[in-house]
Amino acid sequence: QVHLVESGGGLVQPGDSLRLSCAASGFTFSNAAMSWVRQAPGKGLEWVSGISSQSVRSYYADFVKGRFTIARDNDKDTWYLQMSSLEPEAAAHCQCVLGATHDTIQAPHPGQGTQVTVSP
Repeated sequence: QVHLVESGGGLVQPGDSLRLSCAASGFTFSNAAMSWVRQAPGKGLEWVSGISSQSVRSYYADFVKGRFTIARDNDKDTWYLQMSSLEPEAAAHCQCVLGATHDTIQAPHPGQGTQVTVSP
C-alpha cells in the first residue's frame, strides 16, 4: 500500500526558503517517479514539479522560474522540494503524488500534505 507523508511546511516571510519532504513506503521507491502539487485556498490543484525514477529528469511548472529544486534520496526513500524566494502566492497546501509530470500524476490522498504560508 502506497504511503506518503509530507512535512516541512510552515509560516515564512516573503523571500524566505523552505524545504518540503515526502517520506515514502509501501512500494519500491527507486522505481517511482513523483511530483509535488499544491492547492491554494479557493483554487484548483496545481502541479509544481516532478522527478523521474532515477533522477534522470526533473520538471518544473513555468511559475517556479528557477526558484525551486526537486530531489530524491533513494537511501532514505524520501523526496524533497527546496523552495526559495517564496512569494505570498506560494501559500498553499502541498502534497507529493506519484508520477513525474502534470499529465501523469496520480490523485493526491485526501487529508495529507503540508501547509505553506507566506506572510509578512
